[in-house]
Amino acid sequence: MIMKIYKAYQFRLYPTKEQEVFIRKTFGCTRFVYNYCLDLKRKNKYLTKFDLIKELPRLKKEYPFLKEVDSCSLQNVITDLMVGFSKQENNQGGYPKFKKKGEKESFRTNFITSSYKGRVYENIKVDLKRRVIELPKLKEVKIRGYRALEELPGRILNATVKEVGTRFYVSFCIEEELELPERVNNQAIGIDIGVKNLVVTRIV
Repeated sequence: MIMKIYKAYQFRLYPTKEQEVFIRKTFGCTRFVYNYCLDLKRKNKYLTKFDLIKELPRLKKEYPFLKEVDSCSLQNVITDLMVGFSKQENNQGGYPKFKKKGEKESFRTNFITSSYKGRVYENIKVDLKRRVIELPKLKEVKIRGYRALEELPGRILNATVKEVGTRFYVSFCIEEELELPERVNNQAIGIDIGVKNLVVTRIV
């Protein structure tokens, strides 16, 4: 039997000054989109996630700086916003609040593969032997952590970059497959069903 589990692997990031600027720019852009969509949702509670995502092309024309960051990160904050509203409706949390600069700075991007002329391209790459990763619109970034691990033991679903104090971290959500042993029990069980003969069966 195969069972899928989801685990997170977090690494310390060591971006260059240029990469650090880009990461903070992405923080700012995702915060801008989140607050903009929250304002729209406050004015019209019937707007859906897809209604808000449709706003992104127009926003990018009006605010060209949004084109400079990964598009998945912008869509993901809309998803997070709608999750917040869902929790609020189910009495599992309060009404979503506007994000402020410097508070829980992070962004999330999805793992995407594509092929062209027989070659497979991946927007997220992890090389634990060289201790570097690649994220959308970022060149190689040095990482540290899990020294005994030579590769991630599963399929990458997404990556989240966050800033804690003056440090940066990246967390990968991984889907792993575990093979469970089949349950075998050869113990015989007698069942009295009120007839002359006794029915004997086995649990397999």
